[in-house]
Amino acid sequence: MSGWKALVTRLPSSFFERNTLEAARDLLGQRLVRMVDGHRLSGLIVETEAYIGESDLACHASRGRTPRTEVMFGPPGRAYIYFIYGMYYCLNVVTEPESFPAAVLIRALEPEEGREWMRERRSGRPDRELLSGPGKLCAALDIDKRLNHVDLTQDDRLFLEVGPPVDAARVTASPRIGINIPGEASEQPWRFYLADSPFVSRQPARRR
Repeated sequence: MSGWKALVTRLPSSFFERNTLEAARDLLGQRLVRMVDGHRLSGLIVETEAYIGESDLACHASRGRTPRTEVMFGPPGRAYIYFIYGMYYCLNVVTEPESFPAAVLIRALEPEEGREWMRERRSGRPDRELLSGPGKLCAALDIDKRLNHVDLTQDDRLFLEVGPPVDAARVTASPRIGINIPGEASEQPWRFYLADSPFVSRQPARRR
């Protein structure tokens, strides 16, 4: 971890109110929890991507402050959820001090609690593929725009808990997936994942 020490079970806002790359790395191994109808569904984060500021052409904030991106300019620790390709929701966690737009995309989880419920929502998929992508994990955990803007440090429907420590040797960085923009945006090594995890997303054709 980058100097941050967990003192409570839930990740506090101070975890996110800092450098986005550090937060993206340190989110590996933390636990995402979704409460649905009294059922606790959870998974350990095994893959993330960082999106940093208006100068990052792959970041939605590069288009300026809009109703869609307003949450990215707000307090750290909020959920930024958007819909893509007319099919999938993606969950991001807002980072950096308020007014600087940045977020970490949660790309994949290792399923823990509630696998049976997840299997119902991802019918026919092996456990390895239940949460192995940003759209997949949102489908399996019933995450959509209803949860956009929620405070992940306080809300009881969707939140983040301290997970088991992750050995730094397991962490790998690579360019972000699916960035169709020439230059730095497609080359920055801002994707972080556990190289030995079978639950990370597959490497698709470059598209976003």
